[in-house]
Amino acid sequence: MCGIGGMLGQPDRDILKRMTNLMNHRGPNGKGIFSDEKCGLAHSRLAILDLNGSKQPLYGPGKVGVVNGEIYNYLDLKSHHYDYSTNGDSEVILSLHNGKGNASDHARWISKLDGMFAFALWADEQLILARDPVGIKPLMRTMVDDSLVFASEAKVLRSHENYTPMIDQQAMKVRIAWEYPLDGTTLFADVHQVRPGTVEVWELVDGLPKMTSISRFEIQNAKPSVDWNDPEGLLESFTLSVSDRLMSDVPVGIVLSGGLDSSLVCAVASEAAEIANQPVPACWTVAESEDNPDWKAAEVVASSLDLEHHQHLLEPDSFHSKLPDLAWHGEDLDVTVLFFQPLFEKMSESVTVGLCGQGADELHAGYPRYRDLVSHSQQVRSRLDEMDCDVENLHGDGWWDTDHSPEKHTNSLEDFLQFEMENGQLSNFQLRLVDRHSMAHSLEVRVPFLGSRHRSASSKLPMEWKLPSSLEEKAALRAAADLTKLPKEIVRRPKLPAGRATSPRMIDSLMIELSPYVEDIAKKYHDMEKALVRQPEIAIGLGLFEAMHILDGGRYKRNGDVADLLEEVV
Repeated sequence: MCGIGGMLGQPDRDILKRMTNLMNHRGPNGKGIFSDEKCGLAHSRLAILDLNGSKQPLYGPGKVGVVNGEIYNYLDLKSHHYDYSTNGDSEVILSLHNGKGNASDHARWISKLDGMFAFALWADEQLILARDPVGIKPLMRTMVDDSLVFASEAKVLRSHENYTPMIDQQAMKVRIAWEYPLDGTTLFADVHQVRPGTVEVWELVDGLPKMTSISRFEIQNAKPSVDWNDPEGLLESFTLSVSDRLMSDVPVGIVLSGGLDSSLVCAVASEAAEIANQPVPACWTVAESEDNPDWKAAEVVASSLDLEHHQHLLEPDSFHSKLPDLAWHGEDLDVTVLFFQPLFEKMSESVTVGLCGQGADELHAGYPRYRDLVSHSQQVRSRLDEMDCDVENLHGDGWWDTDHSPEKHTNSLEDFLQFEMENGQLSNFQLRLVDRHSMAHSLEVRVPFLGSRHRSASSKLPMEWKLPSSLEEKAALRAAADLTKLPKEIVRRPKLPAGRATSPRMIDSLMIELSPYVEDIAKKYHDMEKALVRQPEIAIGLGLFEAMHILDGGRYKRNGDVADLLEEVV
């Protein structure tokens, strides 16, 4: 796990060095840069495999690359015809690259990779940018003067002195309405993401960077079977995904909230560790009090499975001291998920790799909104109308579809699950949260529910096995969990919102304290005012986003408590 960045066109080594410094939290174990007269690459390394080797950038015959993530099947992909200089997984990307071609040519070899990754490869006068099939690892880009500038995080783009971050008003409105950024947009104007499962080829044409071809090497498609009755196979696919993600030369831990998804990671941990020939991971839990339902459920899980369990109570001032960090690292409007920061901070004191339960709700229809798509569509439409936001005619590099009206995407559960998987709920919200807030503490968090084996198995589930009309959500996953040693009270435990379930009193107290700022922040954004007043947490998040990323060009991480920062923007 690492941070990557670079430039195509007029590369500047000073900018590349600043990139590695701004990514230090992602990779404190080593820094490296490459540049020639046309392209530059930057890398900050978090050592997971081949700890003393595998320094980056990686060099091969006529090629150089930087990689973020893990390739779990790298041993199977290693070629006897390539002279490897490392014992790590990333170099297999260079060995698979087989010469100059268009994006479709490159998609064929990239599709062989099984893992979470984002990489940049410079070879044959081509810059190849690619991102894993579901977007676990981030990669974004913008144009600054006559250079293409790209990085793992938006804040890193500010390494270029001529780039000034500004809010993308259209993307912000869509994010407020849908509750996550859609498609390739970010909240920053003209900063767009490489699409998951996609390879882009960039070249210098008449001295200027131009995307000369683009191709998708994997698209997430549900393929429901007519009949299904294979909880054993579903559980096996997940166990093998967990086993793959135990690949590490450093200690691994598990994020345990006490919900079904993280509990299932714990339930298969011993068998997965035996398959991988690795130690059984310990697990970590945080909550605001010992009477918190998540805290109690996590205790039941750990004790029933005889797992080492680390528990941490949130400090009374956690939100005030950590919320600016959340805004800085998250690069979005997050407020209620603040527990991620102290959780990952505690884990990073003992382990360098974590496993989490993200992705299960998208694959198995776990969110409450899936039960009433009509109401959800009406809510999104109401917010859009309040902001006079037209989502029927979207155009530009950041939009993958031209029509994002809620009525179009909520006709059926299958359609809506496809939309959320492909258009941002997973990659731009859930996976962004995990990536940014774990890497803030130099912790790599892996997502076994999104392993290729389990994605394939879950895509075949009939909709009635995801969300039956008369039973609890995630019916197939619960049937698989019934085959483990998890107590029935955990297997049948209903879905709770992660942030509020972990620290409801602290969140409510914080919002009461900050409520005087809501109207002032909303008034600054006149065409979004009504929607922001109705979503006070989002309004506070927007105020912090502006304070941390927009004021003074966002050149540095601002200090001060939440109230002081909000005072600067109202």
